[in-house]
Amino acid sequence: MSEAWWKEAVIYQIYPSSFQDSNGDGWGDLKGIISKLDYLKELGIDIIWVSPIYKSPQKDMGYDIADYKAIDPIYGTIADVDTLIAELKKRGMKLMMDLVVNHTSDEHAWFHESRSSLTSPKRDWYIWKKPRRDDAGNPLPPNNWSQILGEANSAWTYDEKTDQYFLSLFTPEQPDLNWENPDVRAAVHDVMNFWLQRGVCGYRMDVINLISKDQRFPDAEPVLGPGYKYHPGSKYYVNGPRMHEYLQEIKQKVLQKHGAITVGEMPGISNIEEIIRIVGSKNGELNMIFIFDVVDLDNAPGKTRMTLHNWSVKNLAAIITKWQRAMLEYDGWNSVFIENHDNPRSVSRYCDDSDAYREHGAKLLALMQTTLNGTLFIYQGEELGMRNMPKSWDITEEYKDIESINFWKKSKALYANDPKRLAEERKVLEAKARDHARTPMQWDASANAGFCKEGVVPWMRANDDYPAINAKKQIAVNDPEELSTWQFWQRGLANRKEHADVFVYGDYVAMEIASDEIFAYLRTGKKGGKWLVVLNISGKDVKWAIPGEVKVQEWMAGNYLKGKPNKALSGSVVLKPWEGILGKCKD
Repeated sequence: MSEAWWKEAVIYQIYPSSFQDSNGDGWGDLKGIISKLDYLKELGIDIIWVSPIYKSPQKDMGYDIADYKAIDPIYGTIADVDTLIAELKKRGMKLMMDLVVNHTSDEHAWFHESRSSLTSPKRDWYIWKKPRRDDAGNPLPPNNWSQILGEANSAWTYDEKTDQYFLSLFTPEQPDLNWENPDVRAAVHDVMNFWLQRGVCGYRMDVINLISKDQRFPDAEPVLGPGYKYHPGSKYYVNGPRMHEYLQEIKQKVLQKHGAITVGEMPGISNIEEIIRIVGSKNGELNMIFIFDVVDLDNAPGKTRMTLHNWSVKNLAAIITKWQRAMLEYDGWNSVFIENHDNPRSVSRYCDDSDAYREHGAKLLALMQTTLNGTLFIYQGEELGMRNMPKSWDITEEYKDIESINFWKKSKALYANDPKRLAEERKVLEAKARDHARTPMQWDASANAGFCKEGVVPWMRANDDYPAINAKKQIAVNDPEELSTWQFWQRGLANRKEHADVFVYGDYVAMEIASDEIFAYLRTGKKGGKWLVVLNISGKDVKWAIPGEVKVQEWMAGNYLKGKPNKALSGSVVLKPWEGILGKCKD
């Protein structure tokens, strides 16, 4: 397995609207990010990935782009981006941008021109289809595909002026680009070159496996059941027929000449051969992708993200083991993540986020991630153990995300006369809403968690727990017995870099994937020796037998103590609730 700087890099995702407000408008901005670069450097970050900051009407928080070469005034200016790149460079850090090219905003100049007439030169820059008709001659969508961010709605939007529908998989304000058109692809390449020439190191590529659609546009299977007119059409646009061709073209015409780093967001794919075709070292199109098996763990099988399903430690261990081994055996590359702007807080999702165990759970997840093979991604606030919004918050008042709004509107319409079912739908939002990851970053115990000044109303309310859970408090911890969550992450990142031979590039062997509580594995490097990780992913004391062939030399770290855990080196070890330990083994 070859070594590369980007494989060892730690990438920190910033959701700019919620990171730091510098000008008192209640909205995070580029100058706010610049003001926190020393914080990120001290933590151990190498690259910051900033979610979209381009000009946008913000119908989907910037993922609806109106101009790829302009910065939205709410975030700042292109000059601010140049300053950010320069300040990062001073600290030995880099900037990764978000590339959203499956769709644009309906306010983009390309779409205005496309929509203007049937004969517009840019008409086929987007996907237009003639309507079906009902018996009265009224227009109906060309097929039954449902909207990704609102499954009760059609993925097609009607345009009265030209009497046609355009495909808008996410929301009506986000029309899909027609990648069959070579002019569209050339325009995308131009955008990518524009930012790479400015000093950006690469891209996180938003839903990049949706860019090729089955040109037959057939109806989807009716999988959602009674009451639904529209159904997921992902079979016909996830990893579509020309996706690899398009990605190879990007690689050859743009990425290679810049040496750019890439990570593809590719939901709905978990086939090893298909993924290796994308990230394999020989002919792969991208450096790595986000594999969603772990964050889809609690989705009902065959259903959308906004569902609940019981999962087990066995499931989690099996998924992680599958991808750790696959990339080693097929010479591909992993991204390591469990949290981002589209998912709830990991400590609330996988652990116990109560006051009694939140810190231990957050550290447990840190220990797991910092000891797995791949490029590590941390989402803002994850290093603090930030948790989901309180369940007491009013949905209508506090939930801002378009997906949450559409979900709740659909739920109230379908279950207005079924309070029990409506309560179940509310539980889905309380557990899975994207809003949970978007509350303001918790910097200190001052008003609005230090995200914005006192007297300013932030665009989204800060979590009520910020006086107790914030960066200032955690950085200042001077406890001889126990590290704060932030300090634990900092130490874990430093250890990962010191022993990159083991934790970034080394071999991985699962020790325990059949337990209801324990997930354990060995990491072995060519130079750095052998290490054992044991994680008790449960809320009870668990006795675990150390395999006879594993000779623990010393327990080096754990999430309950600042120092080294005092555990048996052979026989059995007892782990407390949500306890993780790291041991150095004899070769």
